[in-house]
Amino acid sequence: MPSRPAGLDGVAAGHAPDGEPFHEPAGADLAEPGGPAEHGRTILLTPASQIRMRPVAWTWTNRIPSGALTVIPGREGIGKSLTLAWLTAQITRGILPGRHHGTPRPVIYAATEDSWSQTIGPRLYAAGADLDMVYRVDVQHDGGFDALTLPRDCTALGREIRRLGVALLAADPLLSLIHSGIDTHRDRDLRTALEPLVSMADRTGCAVVGLAHFNKSASPDALNLITGSRAFSAVARAVIAIARDDDAGDGSCVMSQAKNNLGPLDLPSLRYVVESVEIPTDEGPAFVGKLTITGESDRSVGDILGDSAGGTVEDRTERDECADWLKAYLISKGGEAAREDVLKAARAAGFAEATLKRARSRAKVTTTRAGFPSTSIWQLNLAHGT
Repeated sequence: MPSRPAGLDGVAAGHAPDGEPFHEPAGADLAEPGGPAEHGRTILLTPASQIRMRPVAWTWTNRIPSGALTVIPGREGIGKSLTLAWLTAQITRGILPGRHHGTPRPVIYAATEDSWSQTIGPRLYAAGADLDMVYRVDVQHDGGFDALTLPRDCTALGREIRRLGVALLAADPLLSLIHSGIDTHRDRDLRTALEPLVSMADRTGCAVVGLAHFNKSASPDALNLITGSRAFSAVARAVIAIARDDDAGDGSCVMSQAKNNLGPLDLPSLRYVVESVEIPTDEGPAFVGKLTITGESDRSVGDILGDSAGGTVEDRTERDECADWLKAYLISKGGEAAREDVLKAARAAGFAEATLKRARSRAKVTTTRAGFPSTSIWQLNLAHGT
């Protein structure tokens, strides 16, 4: 039966929080006990039917959503800033798989910890960025210049993003953009800076990618390691964690999707190396780091962090037993085997895939790709594998 409209019998009908019906005298003041609504603030209700639905757009397909915040956390010295330089180069050249592929787009690069002339500019050059499409951001104030500050500068920043058609706001690091008066270890405080930034990103369609640091605790969960409030990972729609794989033997690092609210989480991890390259300057050659992605990685950041965290005695014992089994299996196959064959044999031997991945580094097994379509091959160096 339809509810009776208020006023038909002098009362407005409803239900109390416990489900019991209640009646409010018609014309009663329904304001909160504190008094009338705050001056200048009006509640606006919009039916969901009037909100235009749209698909998720990806700046980097399935990894970095457009119009949202992505956080890239990791420890010091593993190429986080070089990752941003690589992303910037890919976008300004229009070669990153995603919505802007084939169409170079500008990038605003907000960085406070490094010199633009000696570090950031050379990194961007080495990465292959179109420097005419990369913008350093400063804020003119009272005759001087300030750094970009959140949330104070969000509105003005949004105008510039729209004016230039900016595809990426790179924050190196994200923490440095937060107003100094905000306690970044308090969830509610930090949200006062991040939520206006996310709202601005949504309005403009610009992807915001900010770097973050890991704290010193030991955990296999990258989201728990991000320094500061949990709001960093909670507000972000995607998190791409990176870690150095000390067992790889080539100094390489791994990046893995640790969070993806708008797309798939089971994306392949990527492996990259950092090399020193020489670039020309007006004052002579300079040397700078350059990130190169070498392919997919069978080992994820979670695997690496899990090894660092140590695990239980039982976990380590099972990993060591699996490593011994893996070496023996590969030796029986002439030193190498396809990944799928190894997984099948490991399951038959009673080892879980997660244990096998941890054992692979322990056994000093490397991976390559061969054939068409390409297949992951696990290889054991027989000179050192027994």
